[in-house]
Amino acid sequence: MSFKDRQELKQLRERVARGSDAQRPEAVERRRKRGFRTARENLADLLSKGPFVEYGALAVAAQRQRRDYEELQRETPGDGVITGIGEVNSEYFSSQEARTALVIYDYSVLAGTQGFFHHAKIDRLLSIAARQRLPVIMYTEGGGGRPGDTDVTTQIAGLNVDTFASWASLKTGMPRIVVNNGYCFAGNAALFGAGDIRIATRASSIGMAGPAMIEGGGLGSFRPDEIGPAETQWRNGVIDILVDDEAGATAMARRVLWYFQGDVSPSTAQDQLPLRDALPEDRRWSYPVRDIIERLFDVESFTELRRVFGRSVITGFARLGGRAVGVLASDCQQLGGAVDSDASDKASRFLNLCNRTGLPVISLVDTPGFMVGPDSEAAGAVHRMSALFESAASMKVPILAVFLRKAYGLGAMALVGGSFAVPHFAAAWPTGEFGGMGLEGAVRLGFRKELEAVSDPDERQQLFDKLLAELYDKGKALEAAAHLEIDAVIDPADTRDQLINALCHQASR
Repeated sequence: MSFKDRQELKQLRERVARGSDAQRPEAVERRRKRGFRTARENLADLLSKGPFVEYGALAVAAQRQRRDYEELQRETPGDGVITGIGEVNSEYFSSQEARTALVIYDYSVLAGTQGFFHHAKIDRLLSIAARQRLPVIMYTEGGGGRPGDTDVTTQIAGLNVDTFASWASLKTGMPRIVVNNGYCFAGNAALFGAGDIRIATRASSIGMAGPAMIEGGGLGSFRPDEIGPAETQWRNGVIDILVDDEAGATAMARRVLWYFQGDVSPSTAQDQLPLRDALPEDRRWSYPVRDIIERLFDVESFTELRRVFGRSVITGFARLGGRAVGVLASDCQQLGGAVDSDASDKASRFLNLCNRTGLPVISLVDTPGFMVGPDSEAAGAVHRMSALFESAASMKVPILAVFLRKAYGLGAMALVGGSFAVPHFAAAWPTGEFGGMGLEGAVRLGFRKELEAVSDPDERQQLFDKLLAELYDKGKALEAAAHLEIDAVIDPADTRDQLINALCHQASR
């Protein structure tokens, strides 16, 4: 008798098949009715025909004492989570570069709740990711901790699991990418929130507690979709990238990982000459800095994070001559480019991510400085803005600064590493202007006595305008370069080439 006919092999095939979508039609249909995909379908789409080695596929929920074993095999395959090593973006990179640790929660199994063997599977995979320095993609849909695992008799609260600490402390030099669709509560939300790049669908509800826990705590009764809906979590910065559905989320997970897997062949760039006219002649007018970003970097290579949170600062990834970079940019169409508390949090988290993963940062600056005033202080400006300095000052990766226009005060310093002396290359467009604080405020503060001495309002305004023009002339980019406060003043059309050349002198990741 050949081995293929042996009973043991037949049993293995039957056991593995029980966890397949084909043998769980009712569970699949429930997903279909909600317009969602199965965990296996997300896995297949993520891999795009790349290989996958699964870990712990034969696990079931730790409930043998209360449920039939064959029923557990059919109803709780993998104990609600798929774990393994697969190749993502293998069409662009070598097998070694494409290797990725994958954790995909299966909501069709006990609502994606976290059980004893479930945690053990994730802990095992994270230990492998740590040793082999792999990126991780985790799909987090699920209801949090599971109280029904009766087989575990050696635990009281079960709070001595390693999963959350291992995930939060995982440092591989590669990103932790999380993807959510549907309900994500309690422990699942904790994993989502600790991710480096957080992608969610519009159907997501993400909260640190689900309806049962909230009601049990006497805090009221809520539907699941009322707790942390995606639009709310998008506005408050919990979600980095919001997409329509699981297909879009999976495509985005592949895209953001692409920035960290290695260099690619240089892509084409748009014509750079229009950059000479990108800024309006009147320095008081705003302009769409995203148009500058799209033109400056490789075509269609820019991906933005947290677009509607901390809107005066833009963060994202792009490629420059095929090399992946982090992009930090002032948006003068929001608060005039002033860095408020939310923007400080956003920039700080982004710089920390680039630092951990080795991406150099291109900072495009046009800011009057930090947002000030009583409302700003009430928002915790002192500690939140100071935290940006801490992140900026800890950067080990190269920072290249381009001062597009305004570069005033502490806010400008924080956006380029904490000091104009920090960037590996600091250049300004001819429109650049510099000062310890905004020019208008500097005139009012520094020349208060002179202005108050002029009683006629028209004459006072004339004096103000004269003093303002003098400060502007003193703070022009050409003067800043002449005093060696920046390295160069460059033709806007040469910015891309200048940055590529500057990056060539920096060590590759």
